[in-house]
Amino acid sequence: MLTDIFANLAFGLSIAVTPTSLLFLMIGAFVGMIVGLFPGFGPAAGIAVLIPMTLGLEPTVAIIMLAGIYYGSMYGGTITSILINTPGESATVASTLDGYPLAQKGRAGPALVMQAIASFIGGTIGVVLITALAPLLAEFAASFGPSEYFLIITLGLLLLTTMMGDNRFKGLISALIGFAIGTVGVDVMSGQQRYTFGSPELIGGVYFVAVAIGLFGIGELLHCIYNGLHLRPAKKLRLSFKSREFWPTRSDYIESRFTFFRGSIIGFVAGVLPGSGATLGSIIGYSVEKKLARDPENFGKGEMRGLVAPETANNAASAGAMVPLLSLGIPGSGATAVLLGAFMMWGLQPGPLLIVNDPGFVWGLVASMYLGNMILVALSIFAIPLFVKFLDIPYRLVVPVIVLLCVIGAFAIHASIIETWILFMAGVLGFAMKLYGYSPAATVLALVLGGMAEETFLQSLIISNGTLDVFIERPVSLALLCILIAVVVVPICLALWRARHRMSPSG
Repeated sequence: MLTDIFANLAFGLSIAVTPTSLLFLMIGAFVGMIVGLFPGFGPAAGIAVLIPMTLGLEPTVAIIMLAGIYYGSMYGGTITSILINTPGESATVASTLDGYPLAQKGRAGPALVMQAIASFIGGTIGVVLITALAPLLAEFAASFGPSEYFLIITLGLLLLTTMMGDNRFKGLISALIGFAIGTVGVDVMSGQQRYTFGSPELIGGVYFVAVAIGLFGIGELLHCIYNGLHLRPAKKLRLSFKSREFWPTRSDYIESRFTFFRGSIIGFVAGVLPGSGATLGSIIGYSVEKKLARDPENFGKGEMRGLVAPETANNAASAGAMVPLLSLGIPGSGATAVLLGAFMMWGLQPGPLLIVNDPGFVWGLVASMYLGNMILVALSIFAIPLFVKFLDIPYRLVVPVIVLLCVIGAFAIHASIIETWILFMAGVLGFAMKLYGYSPAATVLALVLGGMAEETFLQSLIISNGTLDVFIERPVSLALLCILIAVVVVPICLALWRARHRMSPSG
């Protein structure tokens, strides 16, 4: 077993250390950190906007770069959390609880260095666990047929969509919007056109890139403008790693030695579970650390362990979310849902057969994540003064640049003006969804997976001559169906029980 793991890693490193792969890995990591600096933008938006920029690259190199943006943004998002109490995205919210108080105490430098080290340890432990678990999960899933795939896709969609919005109802509505967009094009069975309105450019369907860029890129910008972010003055901050006060003390490392490991395990588990992701992982990691501490009253007042715990967790979660993506073809977060679309754009079908059919891609990507974490920890520490200067740029100057990138990206894929209009319509939709608590990530996820769900469902019916027995005949599909029913029924029963309990006289 260990021999196979080391052989796979050696094979992956031979692909990841090529000059081209290393160059684009460094570009992705650097861009990811900058993406993380812009509040509200997040990794999903960064990946969506920059997917068109990877056209012409070899698929493995392109995905390595996009994955670098994904986990690089986790590093960058904490810089603003610590310095100006503004999380780059939801996964770094927990880092503000003690990160910003540390900065107020004059310990911004040690906080930034410790978050870089925590991110490196969490990300590396996450990748080690990917290396060990992904092949096992893929081997188990290799026996899956169309019925199992349909149930897995449905289960993943249900878990994600009910956890990504403000509530389950809004999450499901968001997913239904994605399904509706995905019906445009040609019916997979009859070959008939659906909702194309006579436009030949829509026969191939609505391309996910234009929708993703609109929902995440334009939608996020509109929401930031709505909140007046473009009116706020830039904050002038200066840090120098030449100063002794910039570096953590020995006690910082000693006190956090077990926190590194605990946060990594909690975050990885949260990342593997569809719908949990880095946000929940970081919150749980912080809560567990506070409960285990002998001095919980210090948390929230500038406790280094209160920063290390969520940072190790959110970076381990970003790695954990790659496990179901690579082995089952089910994204574990909004950002990996966009990555899934990128996989399919290059003709790569994530799932158990991916490791068998294209091992060079899988192990090259996994090996690049080891290298990416090494690059990012160096960038996070020694380029902190440079990244801090990005905060000096007024947001009103950033907006037109991002809009231009979005328009160029949407148009460049197929040189289609219709996709540019789709971009802006999706942007307005994304703004409305963000404003009212719906989930753009669930919409993109349903758009990407909706076609796969429809296809596998129809294949299952063909195999069973039109009956639904195919979903209960095999043990795995029956177990998945039971889990699916439980996911739907249990929350309803709990809600009814709580409502009855509140209405009872004794309650």
